[in-house]
Amino acid sequence: MGVRGVCAAGNRRRKSPIKDGQVLQYNTIKVRLYPTPEQAELFEKTFGCCRYVWNQMLSDEQLFYNATGKHFIPTPAKYKNGAPFLREVDNQALIQEHNKLSQAFRVFFKNPESFGYPKFKRKKTDRNSFTACNHAFESGDTIYITKDGIRMTKMGIVKAVFSRRPRSGWKLKRITVDKTRSGKYYCYILYECAVKEPKPVVPTEETTVGLKYSMPHFYVADDGSMADPPHWLRESQEKLAKLQQKLSRMQPGSRNYQEAVQKYRKLHEHIANQRKDFVHKESRRIANAWDAVCMRSDGMQELSKVTKLGNVMEAGFGMFRECLRYKLARQGKQLITVDRYIPTTRICSTCGTASSEISYKVKNWTCSKCGTVHNREVNAAKNIKAQGLHQYFSTQAQRESA
Repeated sequence: MGVRGVCAAGNRRRKSPIKDGQVLQYNTIKVRLYPTPEQAELFEKTFGCCRYVWNQMLSDEQLFYNATGKHFIPTPAKYKNGAPFLREVDNQALIQEHNKLSQAFRVFFKNPESFGYPKFKRKKTDRNSFTACNHAFESGDTIYITKDGIRMTKMGIVKAVFSRRPRSGWKLKRITVDKTRSGKYYCYILYECAVKEPKPVVPTEETTVGLKYSMPHFYVADDGSMADPPHWLRESQEKLAKLQQKLSRMQPGSRNYQEAVQKYRKLHEHIANQRKDFVHKESRRIANAWDAVCMRSDGMQELSKVTKLGNVMEAGFGMFRECLRYKLARQGKQLITVDRYIPTTRICSTCGTASSEISYKVKNWTCSKCGTVHNREVNAAKNIKAQGLHQYFSTQAQRESA
């Protein structure tokens, strides 16, 4: 099962009045597409039309706001007379661009500090993708899967390879077609199904684990265990360096240059796939083994700006945290996040005494009051677990009293 980006985007849960004791669950299946040359050409046209519509709507929204001081986004139908090529692609893909732009403005106005102002899209830097919703008519669904392909509007049946099939009762809601930098096409199929609402699991000290982010070990648990994933990018550094040397000596735009760029992109794509595989397997193992997980709400982008010892974003810890969140929620379990500014590293987990500032270079330190020798990261994981459990039970007590 493929999960995009932030990892839980295709796995949301919300209550629904369908039946008592049931909730709607969303699952995403990722498949590889093998379009014909004609279908690939139509894919490229759809990517370009989506960018065109997005930029036109954003430009008109800015002009309208400057003239009236009000917010208004025109629909894609406004541009079809002036741009007849928009009629060649699926209208649902253009409508979804309008919905995405509206959502981008909503989150920006709600929280400008976390979400930036919507930007114009560029062909060279922005991803090539489009989304289309499925509609059920008397004649049948507009999008459905076959034995070896996916039927899409105006595309026909596109050949696809399925790693898994939807279960009985799953309803196809929408698809997202994406093209990678290496030229591969993938389709993310979103399904909706009704499942029994999981019973909340009350965590205990024995069934709860505290995890602390660690650059050399990915994470360190309160019992001293570590993940220690293989550093795929470091292992491939020599190969990447050779490819970069070849690229620097080649004439940009030549055939050999394009072949070397393709190899470079495929290597990075392979590393990213390995990282996702590790994140999903490790998060599934922890979600099945523990009733609650306590973590600190570290901002990975902020850490990457202040840390010079390595690439924080390379490990994928933020993706790991979000995958762990939805996998625990599906079992009625808790992911408890504590404040990132709590000094968990320099507080003694035995007596609670706060020591002076401890350098990140120090691996072990001794408490000045009780004399306990602490491993810096294991001690922080223990404090994260204690703070998380205290936070959880305090919240529960407040709800019961209210």
